[in-house]
Amino acid sequence: MRELASALAERSPTAILDADPQRSSLQWRELAVRDDAVAVIDAVDGLAAQVSKSMKSFTNLVVDCPPSVDAVQTAQALELCELALIPVQPSPLDLWATVHIESRVETARLANPRLRALLVINQLEPRTRLSQLMRQALAELNLPAARTAIRRRVAYRSSVLEGRTVMDLGSRGAVAANEIRELIEEVIRT
Repeated sequence: MRELASALAERSPTAILDADPQRSSLQWRELAVRDDAVAVIDAVDGLAAQVSKSMKSFTNLVVDCPPSVDAVQTAQALELCELALIPVQPSPLDLWATVHIESRVETARLANPRLRALLVINQLEPRTRLSQLMRQALAELNLPAARTAIRRRVAYRSSVLEGRTVMDLGSRGAVAANEIRELIEEVIRT
């Protein structure tokens, strides 16, 4: 989420609404070394009110949800957002959970007919058999998958420890930053 929000912030005012009870985005923001790092707003309680309030100041709102389709905050986010990027790791457990997110997206579309959802392969390791089969497995689902995959890279993890995003790492994060920008371009074009 931090990387997506930071890349979007290069284009227009962007904030993260941290709706995850773990509040990891808020923790990251406290570590942020740049004063102008992306704003992070606590939205665990009252997500709808925070969306309404924040839309006045920001062009883009990135909602950081709990990693569970059964979480109240995730259901609320689906009913409020225009686009849900759903990360899926190349693992059988994630694929099985994705089947459940399909039904949650359909339910959310009853209240939010403009909702678009896009599966994004996350932590891809291209040389593993499971990662190679991932596209084929996602094609069996009723939600579209992004062409751009996010690879498993040290830059993503180390940037958090440094209070940065991959956009801030210069050459150390350039490949990862380009992946994020490529995903944003793909989303904008579709």
